[in-house]
Amino acid sequence: MTVPVTAGEAPERPAHRDPNVLRWLGAYTASMIGDSVYFMALAWAAARTGSASGTGLVLAAGSIPRALLMLGGGVLADRLGPRRVVIGSDAARAVLVLSLAAILVLTAPTVGVLVVVALLFGAVDALFLPAVGALPPRISTPGQLARIQGLRALAARGSSIIGAPMGGVAVATGGPSLAFAAAGVLFALSLPLLLSLRITLLPGPGASGEAEAGAAERTPNAWHDLVGGLRHIRRHPLLGPLMLVIALSELGFVGPLNLGLILLSEQRGWGAAGMGWIVAGFAGGAAGSALLLAVRGRVPRAGLVMCLTALVGAIGIAALAQVPTVALAAAVAAFVGLMLGLAGALCGALVQTAADPAYLGRVTSVSTLFTYAIAPLSYPVTGAAVALWGTGPVFAVSAAVCASAGVLGLTLTALRRAHLPR
Repeated sequence: MTVPVTAGEAPERPAHRDPNVLRWLGAYTASMIGDSVYFMALAWAAARTGSASGTGLVLAAGSIPRALLMLGGGVLADRLGPRRVVIGSDAARAVLVLSLAAILVLTAPTVGVLVVVALLFGAVDALFLPAVGALPPRISTPGQLARIQGLRALAARGSSIIGAPMGGVAVATGGPSLAFAAAGVLFALSLPLLLSLRITLLPGPGASGEAEAGAAERTPNAWHDLVGGLRHIRRHPLLGPLMLVIALSELGFVGPLNLGLILLSEQRGWGAAGMGWIVAGFAGGAAGSALLLAVRGRVPRAGLVMCLTALVGAIGIAALAQVPTVALAAAVAAFVGLMLGLAGALCGALVQTAADPAYLGRVTSVSTLFTYAIAPLSYPVTGAAVALWGTGPVFAVSAAVCASAGVLGLTLTALRRAHLPR
């Protein structure tokens, strides 16, 4: 049951001790673990079709609706209220994945069925991601948003660590059908927690009732809502620069970490085990930055710290291609994870505190679009560039792109002086 309260009545308590935040965190964690298990199950089910091209098609299919519909998901979150959209999309994911598990019990997977499921799951994800990102300001006070971002980052890292092995064990034990069933159960487990959230009404026009439906009444249709959200970002002295920082950081970071490290490990003869240690180092550093933010709750001069950590972390990206051993590469990766993890969490907290409540879903959808749709476009570019020039120059260019995000922030007064609420 939702109990709306006004912003002034919300209890000021640390996020990690707030039962409302912990219910949201539990639901988010269950859903993220479910995501990891789902993708593991999808990859194995696609591989068992025996078609390499079909496997690639299945794994790529979900990104198409995610890219096309993400901004629309932000509009829907603002029109209906993010809580309703999160609950509806999580329920839809549970039903979809459990249905696929039942189908695979009766028949072998085909590329066609898996592509359809991946497309549907990607479409639902395009609704879920902006809405879940717009919830934190509605479940706690502004002074706790940095701590919530730290908790969210910890949950995301932990979910990856738990979800992939869980999916692998489920596939080994009962095949993809058992893994899909496990993912569906995890999605379903998050629903009671989401339903029990207390929602704080945010200030601003249209913020009335759980759905804050008044926001939808100010414009005649969803297209005008979308244009209005983009205009809000463009005209805002802080949001526009933040979106540029996010875009540059993701473009400079995603390619080297997700694809470049694989190619680097192959060239150096480190193999999959070496790659695993490097990724573990990065995850450990990122988890450390998330824990730091979750414990402290607030970082003074957040805008300046965000820009400096992005700039310093970029140096680590360039260094990764030059280190001679796996142990040193893992240590450098941990440093990169610590710096860029802190920069990313602070950036997320600044976005949520700067955005007008009526536009929060749309603002979140734009920042999420860069991460889940635009940045992955760097994969083929990274692969082709490594083939032509090697890992050293490519990592250096990627580091320069990532560093440009920090430099841009330092040159913009509004971003350099941005701070989080006390």
